[in-house]
Amino acid sequence: MSFEMSSSDSDSDLEHLIQLSDWDTNSSDDDSDRQRVSSRKIRRVNYMQTLDDAEFTFRFRLTKPAFQLLLTELMPFVRVTSKKNYGVSPLHQLLLTLRFYALGTMLISVADFVGVSKSTAGRIMRDMSRAIARLYDKYIFVHQEGAENFYRIAGFPRVLGAIDCTHIRIQSPCQTIGEEFRNRKGYFSLNVQAVCDAELRLMNVVARWPGSTHDATIFNNSILRAQCDAGDFGNRWLLGDSAYPNRSYLLTPLLNPVTEAEIRYNESHIKTRNTIERTFGVWKRRFPVVALTLRVSISNVHAIIVATAVLHNMCRNLNLQEIPPEVELPPADNIENSGAQNMIMLDMQHRTDLINNYFTI
Repeated sequence: MSFEMSSSDSDSDLEHLIQLSDWDTNSSDDDSDRQRVSSRKIRRVNYMQTLDDAEFTFRFRLTKPAFQLLLTELMPFVRVTSKKNYGVSPLHQLLLTLRFYALGTMLISVADFVGVSKSTAGRIMRDMSRAIARLYDKYIFVHQEGAENFYRIAGFPRVLGAIDCTHIRIQSPCQTIGEEFRNRKGYFSLNVQAVCDAELRLMNVVARWPGSTHDATIFNNSILRAQCDAGDFGNRWLLGDSAYPNRSYLLTPLLNPVTEAEIRYNESHIKTRNTIERTFGVWKRRFPVVALTLRVSISNVHAIIVATAVLHNMCRNLNLQEIPPEVELPPADNIENSGAQNMIMLDMQHRTDLINNYFTI
């Protein structure tokens, strides 16, 4: 997954700079003021130094060592090319972006936090999000080492991962295509597909489909489905809810379990698949920007979703503790069965064999 990068430079106008800076403006000579503006730098706070570890983690969602690691990884992609004295350093660009992810609010709030204009904050957030998203292949990938951990949850064998979709709220893109993004619950969103492992790490994220798109449609048009069809993951299974078609590599619950083995299969399936719901909850609690309504362009929404997914995995890899929310966030979407008549049930025998082999007492 690749995102084009461009550098971020501050374009604050003269009046805004005078308000945010600490130079003396008592002189009545405009030329003298302009010379003073061009010769003095804005004094921006280095929150790595002024905040203790707990305060920094709560405000920026990463610990100081994790922040420093991320900044080091982003340095090849982010730079300041402006020759103006008030160009925003990569450190403050990253602080602004993480603060936006943590607040999930308007850009003007984080712009004031760092001391730039709203338009500059928007460009910084865009560029930093794309830079973080470029780390996708390093932090988000499908692996087959989690079957034993899945088995410990409820005794379900050979699980590759749990798959589901969640809706990320957005404002209406425009009048011409806006209704494509209105989901079945009535609000505008992107329907984001994700696969997780037993440790709640994301292994696959697809963040480009409008909210009106069905979960099965997203999967059927994904690279992941092509990989499964090609047998890239061997005899491992994905666990999905009834919104997905049952396949030899994607197992769904039984709609009407009758026998003891079928009931045990459903119970084990539900408990194991619940890891994806928990993953969505942890992801959205740490980065409320994807739990609230995103008021940026669609291209920036894509970058923000992928960037926060990368950061989520980074936090899981580093065993960072969850951040308690100040307010209760909306729960992760629990996608309901949209009707059996819309489901194409394929390859039923493999699921019957599984029930007979593993769940019959």
